[in-house]
Amino acid sequence: MIRAVVFDLDYTLAVPTRDRETILREAVDATGAPEITREEYLEVHGQHLTRESREPIFADLLEGRVDGDEDEDGDEDENGGDGRDKDGNQNEVGVAPERLAAAYRETIADALEPLPGVEAMIADLSGEYRVGLLTNGPVRAQRDKLETLGWEDAFDAALVTGELEAGKPDPRAFEAIAAELDVAPGETVYVGDDVEADVYGATNAGMAVVQVLLEDGPDPDPRAAAHVDQKEVATAIPEVVANLDTNRS
Repeated sequence: MIRAVVFDLDYTLAVPTRDRETILREAVDATGAPEITREEYLEVHGQHLTRESREPIFADLLEGRVDGDEDEDGDEDENGGDGRDKDGNQNEVGVAPERLAAAYRETIADALEPLPGVEAMIADLSGEYRVGLLTNGPVRAQRDKLETLGWEDAFDAALVTGELEAGKPDPRAFEAIAAELDVAPGETVYVGDDVEADVYGATNAGMAVVQVLLEDGPDPDPRAAAHVDQKEVATAIPEVVANLDTNRS
């Protein structure tokens, strides 16, 4: 019997109006930081899934750009902060990681919007199931997204992996949200788009998975119990969950 439905956040319930590569470039340009590619960011992001903020991510990305000299007067750089990396060294361009993290967070918030109809879908599902959210990322970044969307109280439980011992796809992340919802993983449907973090992770934790298919995204994964196009999430998910519930009863 299905007792809970848990959602991923990014690209499952909410999407940016501009692609993430553009958003990152806008934040980099706004702070005068050196070029950082989306691929570089994602590689380092994956090493910081249980952090409070993105500052360690950008500290690592800026770490290789070190210059031993400080400003002559030792004052803060014009971009905010003192332009040091996590080891206290001066960045060659004098950009503080916290400044870049804040710019990126603000740029994402400005571009974020819910998929059409998902708010009503969440409310409808809440009448039948416990509804939760499990999202990978630093606490401040992901909690700010929920605040921007007005979703602080939209779920029975919402966890950010920055608050946990491990991020997706580690089973402990999925077990944590199941515990928050007071259900067993086997009584839970997880809805997400990422093949590794969501499909593999939730399946490995014992949940039934609905894979959200993105345009130009990964192919349907056979480990998922069902597949739904991103544009049809709001209309298709309730029926898919009901069918999975019937099949398990």
